[in-house]
Amino acid sequence: MLSLLDHNNLVNLIGYCADGDQRLLVYEFMPLGSLEDHLHDLPPDKEPLDWHTRMKIAAGAAKGLEYLHDKANPPVIYRDFKSSNILLDEGYHPKLSDFGLAKLGPTGDKSHVSTRVMGTHGYCAPEYAMTGQLTVKSDVYSFGVVFLELITGRKAIDSTRSTGEQNLITWARPLFNDRRKFAKLADPRLHGQYPMRGLYQALAVASMCIQEQAAARPLIVDVVTALSYLVNQAYDSNNAAIHSYRLLGDEDEKRSKDDSDKGGRILKNDEVGGSRSERDDAPRETRRILNRDPDRERAVAEAKMWGENWRKKDIK
Repeated sequence: MLSLLDHNNLVNLIGYCADGDQRLLVYEFMPLGSLEDHLHDLPPDKEPLDWHTRMKIAAGAAKGLEYLHDKANPPVIYRDFKSSNILLDEGYHPKLSDFGLAKLGPTGDKSHVSTRVMGTHGYCAPEYAMTGQLTVKSDVYSFGVVFLELITGRKAIDSTRSTGEQNLITWARPLFNDRRKFAKLADPRLHGQYPMRGLYQALAVASMCIQEQAAARPLIVDVVTALSYLVNQAYDSNNAAIHSYRLLGDEDEKRSKDDSDKGGRILKNDEVGGSRSERDDAPRETRRILNRDPDRERAVAEAKMWGENWRKKDIK
């Protein structure tokens, strides 16, 4: 299957060996190993990935899925999207590898592919795990889990944590409901070095991808659009507050002032993280996405509206 696919975010198959009972696949060399190597169980002397690199990896991996879902004919469902299957080239350029579980997607009037449930615990979409019915939205769910790994620095399943925190999705979902707890979802190893606006937007995308109902999840093309803006969002860790304030739109600035004039409580830095200007600058579209009804059409429309607003701000 891999020999029929060609994309910048998929590993290249160099060749194979079939000699007697020996079966070998030869891929291009990926010098930086897997994403898992850079996220989990880091040795004390190894620096964690910075925020921008994490968003860059997420965007590239999403583009790989977009190619499989939308450009390949017939479409390919990856079925085993996880941090250990995302390999990193120079400059942390991500490429999807290990297509052993990939399946050709549904064709004609079929909505899904029925297959034996396979994959990795913690990454499988609930509808696939329960019914064996596989769709491209199953991959979107798995992407959401990996994206949360990038945001939080936590494993999808971690048996070393307390009972309520072993499953990443189970732990994270309640925190989505309270904006004051969003900062608790950020990897503590980042030491606050991330744009609060970017965190809000990243959480919005992740929350859409891990919806229980497959129909409520966005298509991967919409995820790619959203992440493209996250990657292009400049962030100066030494001057985050001033930079965010300069990006604050006139309308949002007026709303922030109105909220303050009406007696709205300004959260302390240790309650939500980041500077006041960064918090005020968080797009209201993102907040609505985080607390929306699980309706796919609305979710996609809000993601697109968020993207359009970003475009207009960039033009200004």
